[in-house]
Amino acid sequence: MAALLMAGASASQAADAPPTAQATPALGAHTLLTHSEGMGKAPAVTAPIDTQTTGSSLIVLNGGYAGNADKPVDSYDNRWKRVGDTVVYNGYGGAFTVSAYVVLAAKGGAGHTVSIAKRANPAGEISVPFIEVMHAGVLQDMAQNYPAPGLVLTSGNVTTTGPATLVAVWWGDAGVKRMTTRPDHEFTLVDSYLTLPDNSGVQVAVAYRQVAAAGTYNVSWIGSPIQGAILWLFAFQSK
Repeated sequence: MAALLMAGASASQAADAPPTAQATPALGAHTLLTHSEGMGKAPAVTAPIDTQTTGSSLIVLNGGYAGNADKPVDSYDNRWKRVGDTVVYNGYGGAFTVSAYVVLAAKGGAGHTVSIAKRANPAGEISVPFIEVMHAGVLQDMAQNYPAPGLVLTSGNVTTTGPATLVAVWWGDAGVKRMTTRPDHEFTLVDSYLTLPDNSGVQVAVAYRQVAAAGTYNVSWIGSPIQGAILWLFAFQSK
């Protein structure tokens, strides 16, 4: 009888225990691969980063020649899913595009790399951001837009239902070699390729923001010289 009472007390305590707190999503490891025009090679392989073994989501974007718009492959054999449309740059006769890919609940670990095959033009310019969002199993929302040239370019809106990590990516479309751009709304720039060599490259900038509560968010990029830009904004949450 005493054993039964003790078992009942233990069960009651377990039922009354508060639920385990869920980890808040956060920016993890990240890197940016760039090949300048005529100086690239195939495959394009990112520098290795140390990602979490489980529990993270991953983002890769591939900006460059349309013929090199290959799906990413990574060293932990994750299955990448394209999100949104492949976007064609204005003003280059369809020669250049950007695509975005995501893995939710990714496998990871030390020395994590991503590669792009570059089957059509191995030497061609390409830029490939590779970003980890820790404790994130849900791509809660995503916005992609392509504003006309202007001093300030604003992304679409994303809506969250709780704490989230927002990742913003800017792809300038002008044929300039010296570019500045910065995000507003409490976003922090983490990777960029804005000062290009004389043989050119694909302009890109990556920023992020942590938000603590549900809401609707966007980001505006302030840049010079004036140009258009392909913009992505991702909102990741925990499960």
